[in-house]
Amino acid sequence: MKTLAVYNIKGGVGKTATATNLAYLSASAGYRTLLWDLDPQAAATFYLRVKPRVKGGAKKLLTGGKAVDRAIKGTDYELLDLIPADFSYRKLDATLSREKKPKRRLSRVLGPLEGEYDLLIIDCAPSIALASESVFHASDALLVPTIPTPLSLSTLKQILGHLGRKGPRILPFFSMVDRRKGLHRLICEDRQSLPCRFLETEIPYSSIVERVGTHRAPVATFDRASKAAKAYASLWREVMGRLISL
Repeated sequence: MKTLAVYNIKGGVGKTATATNLAYLSASAGYRTLLWDLDPQAAATFYLRVKPRVKGGAKKLLTGGKAVDRAIKGTDYELLDLIPADFSYRKLDATLSREKKPKRRLSRVLGPLEGEYDLLIIDCAPSIALASESVFHASDALLVPTIPTPLSLSTLKQILGHLGRKGPRILPFFSMVDRRKGLHRLICEDRQSLPCRFLETEIPYSSIVERVGTHRAPVATFDRASKAAKAYASLWREVMGRLISL
């Protein structure tokens, strides 16, 4: 099982839309896929029409074993399952701090699922704390949505500096790109000045992506011909190519 965390310290960069759409595309391609909504805001859970509740909350879930199995919910899509968000995730750092080797805890929780799924995607909360460190340890790669602005690039540099070469592979890509803006065009096209290698795919700023919340469904299910749907499909192919090589 490969584990891909969709992560950024910043909020509002398109993490949940990315996680949800890639999870759907993974399942559509025939991969047994599990999406874990680790953000207490529960947006991915809402998108997939699942109740945002885990019996026993984060504390029970971290015990692993059958608690994880019982937390998994089916979705409307074949081969796509979900561990829903729970509001208790807001206290995940405090819960982890009471565990032995807290940075390794999520890896141990996920261990029993190794043979059950081909791909786990984690939709992370926008923070950098103990829960984030545990996600880093459990993940093969971090997919980092980055808006083409100096502030977002500065945040990416923080992530790169924090993880160095010891963490998971970092896969940044440009999200919410509006090429009508000169700054967005300049940053996207001047790739030599970027702090690391970016994926080639760009996700456009689009009302179609915003409609994921209205339809409560991935883009490809209601507008497969849109630029946004084609961009997510391209991102999926690029990400899978990187994951397979790990």
